[in-house]
Amino acid sequence: MKGLYYRASVNDAEPKFVIQETSLPATLGSHQVRVQVKACGLSPLDLKLIEDLGIQRDLIPVGREVAGVVLQVGNKVSFFQPDDEVVGILPLDSPCSGLCDTIDIDEHLLVQKPEKLSSVCVAGALRDGLCAYTALHTHVHMAAGHTLLVMDGASSFGLMCIQLACYHGVKVLTTSHTPQTHTFLEQLRPSVGVQDPLVARVIPVYKDSSDLVSVVLEETGGLGVDIVIDSGVRLQEESSEDMMLLPHKHDIISVLGVGGHWVTSHKNLQLDPPDCRLLFLKSASMTFLNHEVWTASSAQQGRYLHILKDIVEKMSVGVLRPQPEEAVPLYEATVAMETVQRQQKKKAVVQL
Repeated sequence: MKGLYYRASVNDAEPKFVIQETSLPATLGSHQVRVQVKACGLSPLDLKLIEDLGIQRDLIPVGREVAGVVLQVGNKVSFFQPDDEVVGILPLDSPCSGLCDTIDIDEHLLVQKPEKLSSVCVAGALRDGLCAYTALHTHVHMAAGHTLLVMDGASSFGLMCIQLACYHGVKVLTTSHTPQTHTFLEQLRPSVGVQDPLVARVIPVYKDSSDLVSVVLEETGGLGVDIVIDSGVRLQEESSEDMMLLPHKHDIISVLGVGGHWVTSHKNLQLDPPDCRLLFLKSASMTFLNHEVWTASSAQQGRYLHILKDIVEKMSVGVLRPQPEEAVPLYEATVAMETVQRQQKKKAVVQL
C-alpha cells in the first residue's frame, strides 16, 4: 500500500511530498487497532517541533487526523471491536501515514465515531476542535458570562472557538478579514434553540485595524474582554497586506480586562518590557497554544480522550458545525498537501 511522506529538503528548498510504498508489520501489537482509513485530514507540518522532539527520519509521515473502520484488534484491546467506526489523531512519531489504506494505531488514541457523523467532516475538523477545547477549557477555563475576542473568526479554528464559547454562554466578539467573511460571521446562528446571532460584534479589520481597541472597549463598557484568542500576531509594524490584518501584540494586551487571559498560537512571540508591565498592571496572563502536547505526552491521556469524545458528540448533534471541506481524491493528495504547507492556515481532506 502507499502513503504520503515529507522528504527532508536540502538547502531550504521547496518542501517535497512523495508517495511511498509501505507495509504493516505481520503481527498486531497487544494494545493496537488495525483501521481501514476512510478519510484523512491534511494540516501543515510543524517541522521545527518535529526537530525539537528529536524525531529524525528521512521520510516523515503526512496526514494524521483519520477516520475509519476497525478491521482487527490486539489481544489486550478493550475499547473496540472489529467493524467499529473510529476517529483519532496519529502521534507525531507514528511510522504510518494517515493516507495509507490501512494503519495500526494504539487504542488509547481513538474514540468511537457517531454513526450519523461523516468521516470527511470529522477528519477535517478534529484538529481545530481539539485546538478550541485546549484554548477555552484547558487554558482559560471559560465560564458563562465571560467575554471572548476571537481573531479571524471565519477561519476553521476561529469558527470552532465561536461555536464552543456560545454553547457555554460566553459573549463573543470577533474580527473579519474580508467583506465576505464579515457577512458570514454576522449571519451565524445556532442550529438549535434561540436563533440569536452567535457573535455579538464583528469587527472588520480589513478596513482599518487601528479600530480594534476602541471598538472592543466600547462594546465592553471600557472594561476589556476576559479572553483573547489570536490566529497570529504582529510583533512590529509590517508593510505586507496580510500582516496588517493581524493584531499588534500591544493592541491585544490593551483590550484585555483585569485578570484576563491571552491564548496565542504565535510560536516565537516576544514581549517588550512595556508589554509585560501592562500585563502585570492588569494581573493578566498569556498562554501558548500547542495542541500537539496531547499526543506528545501521555500525562493526561484520559482528559485527551474525553475531549475527543466530546468533540465528535457535539459535531454529531450540530453544536459544532465546521465549514465543510471539499474532499479531494487520493491522487490529488500530493498537490493538496503542498498547498496546505505553503499557505499554513489552509486545510484539506482526502477521501480514500
